[in-house]
Amino acid sequence: MAAAEIRRARADATRNREQLLAAATRLFAAAGAEPSMRAIANAAGVGIATLYRHFPTREALVDAVYRDQVSRLTAGAGELLAQLDPPAALRRWMDLFGEWIATKNGMLDTLLAMVESGEIAHAHTRAELLGAIDELLEAGRASGGLRADVTAEDIAAALIGIFTVAGPPGHEALAARLLDLLLDGLRPCACGRPEPAR
Repeated sequence: MAAAEIRRARADATRNREQLLAAATRLFAAAGAEPSMRAIANAAGVGIATLYRHFPTREALVDAVYRDQVSRLTAGAGELLAQLDPPAALRRWMDLFGEWIATKNGMLDTLLAMVESGEIAHAHTRAELLGAIDELLEAGRASGGLRADVTAEDIAAALIGIFTVAGPPGHEALAARLLDLLLDGLRPCACGRPEPAR
């Protein structure tokens, strides 16, 4: 096979994989139950054989989507800080976190089984996400835009609570309002009272 053909085949394979990840992410976020592998292949515009060539099992696909989303969240903190002031970056990151939670809805059964079997290290994912929140909080503290007494664990717990209440489809406006209220509570107190010590 000529070098040009090899490059074209690799480019096609990369494009197909990206299309499959994007389609699976969309379907997982929109679905109440896990979509079929065939539905994912159709949504990506590829044949079922192409899907199985890239992801031989449902677990392999779920793992790839999960890791892709976590990677986007962790890298997203720095990218957002390069574009926005820290409070705005944190607020946008909260939206990304909500999208990640929504994606898990359509792959929950498989994901839980994988966490239980040890195929996905939940503790490692948690550490990565807390690290991203810490990066945002540190920038906010340095700029004076966010309170100094709030921890990444505080933010994570609040986000899980918000998306438990307002995560299902049709509750986007409630989620946005609760996230705005959360961010307001993270701003330094301007009332002349000292912030509580930790």
